[in-house]
Amino acid sequence: MKNRPAERFTDLIVWQKAHQFVLSVYRFTFGFPKNEIYGLTSQFRRAAVSIAANIAEGFKKTGTADTIRFFNISQGSLEECRYYLILVNDLGYGDTRELLNQVDEVSRLLAGYSNAIKKNNQLTKKG
Repeated sequence: MKNRPAERFTDLIVWQKAHQFVLSVYRFTFGFPKNEIYGLTSQFRRAAVSIAANIAEGFKKTGTADTIRFFNISQGSLEECRYYLILVNDLGYGDTRELLNQVDEVSRLLAGYSNAIKKNNQLTKKG
């Protein structure tokens, strides 16, 4: 199979993995105490959605700086989720290992994708 540029944000592996993380967070937070519905549950879900949403939003930006800015926002939301996983673990709300693995994977993919875009932009400017 020949590599070709992604036509839609849904073609990006990083977005696919981020979306899977969102779904995992939603399933995981269903088990949170009801008194957390407007607190930790809501905050955690919003931060998780922000990761995938900002990848999607940044995908069609025409300038490299804009694209990278949205991916940086995704990384910030990802780190926010990493903190929520620490908090959830400390509160005893569930086993966070699988979600932490997903966060690590999305973080690596997002960093790699951002670096590739920066490198491609540098090559384009030279050529």
